[in-house]
Amino acid sequence: MSRIGKKAITLPSSVKIKVEDSGSVSVTGPKGTLSWNLPKNISVSIDGSTVVLTRASEERDDRAKHGLSRALLANMVTGVSTGFVKDLEIHGVGFKAA
Repeated sequence: MSRIGKKAITLPSSVKIKVEDSGSVSVTGPKGTLSWNLPKNISVSIDGSTVVLTRASEERDDRAKHGLSRALLANMVTGVSTGFVKDLEIHGVGFKAA
Protein backbone atom coordinates (compact mmCIF):
# COMPACT_ATOMS: atom_id res chain seq x y z
CA MET A 1 0.00 0.00 0.00
CA SER A 2 1.15 3.52 -0.72
CA ARG A 3 2.79 5.06 2.30
CA ILE A 4 1.84 8.54 1.19
CA GLY A 5 -1.65 7.63 0.02
CA LYS A 6 -2.73 6.05 3.29
CA LYS A 7 -1.88 9.12 5.40
CA ALA A 8 -4.87 11.18 6.49
CA ILE A 9 -5.07 14.88 5.71
CA THR A 10 -6.03 17.09 8.67
CA LEU A 11 -8.09 20.13 7.73
CA PRO A 12 -7.57 23.41 9.60
CA SER A 13 -10.75 24.96 11.00
CA SER A 14 -10.78 27.67 8.31
CA VAL A 15 -10.69 25.23 5.36
CA LYS A 16 -13.77 23.62 3.79
CA ILE A 17 -13.62 20.73 1.31
CA LYS A 18 -16.41 19.71 -1.05
CA VAL A 19 -16.49 16.49 -3.08
CA GLU A 20 -18.92 16.07 -5.99
CA ASP A 21 -20.26 12.72 -7.23
CA SER A 22 -18.41 13.27 -10.51
CA GLY A 23 -15.05 13.28 -8.66
CA SER A 24 -14.53 17.02 -8.58
CA VAL A 25 -12.93 18.25 -5.35
CA SER A 26 -12.90 21.91 -4.32
CA VAL A 27 -11.00 23.27 -1.33
CA THR A 28 -11.91 26.70 0.02
CA GLY A 29 -9.98 28.71 2.59
CA PRO A 30 -9.01 32.25 3.55
CA LYS A 31 -6.49 32.52 0.67
CA GLY A 32 -8.91 31.41 -2.08
CA THR A 33 -10.42 28.36 -3.75
CA LEU A 34 -8.73 25.49 -5.60
CA SER A 35 -10.40 22.65 -7.49
CA TRP A 36 -9.25 19.41 -9.05
CA ASN A 37 -10.78 16.26 -10.59
CA LEU A 38 -9.94 12.95 -8.93
CA PRO A 39 -8.85 9.96 -11.02
CA LYS A 40 -11.73 7.54 -11.54
CA ASN A 41 -10.56 4.75 -9.18
CA ILE A 42 -9.74 7.05 -6.24
CA SER A 43 -12.41 8.01 -3.69
CA VAL A 44 -12.44 10.52 -0.84
CA SER A 45 -14.07 10.15 2.56
CA ILE A 46 -14.41 13.08 4.95
CA ASP A 47 -14.80 12.48 8.69
CA GLY A 48 -14.99 15.77 10.55
CA SER A 49 -11.65 17.48 10.01
CA THR A 50 -9.92 14.41 8.54
CA VAL A 51 -9.79 13.47 4.85
CA VAL A 52 -8.81 9.94 3.77
CA LEU A 53 -8.29 8.76 0.20
CA THR A 54 -8.86 5.14 -0.86
CA ARG A 55 -8.35 3.30 -4.11
CA ALA A 56 -10.48 0.66 -5.81
CA SER A 57 -7.80 -1.88 -6.75
CA GLU A 58 -4.16 -2.83 -6.29
CA GLU A 59 -3.17 -2.23 -9.91
CA ARG A 60 0.06 -0.34 -10.48
CA ASP A 61 -1.65 2.68 -12.05
CA ASP A 62 -4.15 2.96 -9.19
CA ARG A 63 -1.39 2.73 -6.58
CA ALA A 64 0.53 5.53 -8.27
CA LYS A 65 -2.52 7.78 -8.56
CA HIS A 66 -3.42 7.10 -4.92
CA GLY A 67 -0.24 8.75 -3.62
CA LEU A 68 -0.42 11.50 -6.23
CA SER A 69 -4.00 12.38 -5.32
CA ARG A 70 -3.23 12.53 -1.61
CA ALA A 71 -0.20 14.76 -2.19
CA LEU A 72 -2.12 17.13 -4.46
CA LEU A 73 -5.02 17.45 -2.00
CA ALA A 74 -2.63 18.08 0.89
CA ASN A 75 -0.91 20.81 -1.16
CA MET A 76 -4.29 22.34 -2.00
CA VAL A 77 -5.15 22.52 1.71
CA THR A 78 -1.80 24.15 2.46
CA GLY A 79 -2.23 26.62 -0.39
CA VAL A 80 -5.66 27.89 0.66
CA SER A 81 -4.88 28.01 4.38
CA THR A 82 -1.34 29.38 4.84
CA GLY A 83 -0.02 29.82 1.32
CA PHE A 84 3.31 28.60 0.08
CA VAL A 85 6.55 30.05 1.47
CA LYS A 86 10.09 29.65 0.17
CA ASP A 87 12.83 30.53 2.68
CA LEU A 88 16.24 31.48 1.33
CA GLU A 89 19.44 30.92 3.30
CA ILE A 90 22.67 32.43 2.03
CA HIS A 91 25.99 31.12 3.38
CA GLY A 92 29.37 32.50 2.43
CA VAL A 93 31.36 35.66 2.13
CA GLY A 94 30.62 38.38 -0.38
CA PHE A 95 26.91 37.80 -0.91
CA LYS A 96 24.62 40.77 -0.45
CA ALA A 97 20.88 40.34 -0.15
CA ALA A 98 18.02 42.57 0.81
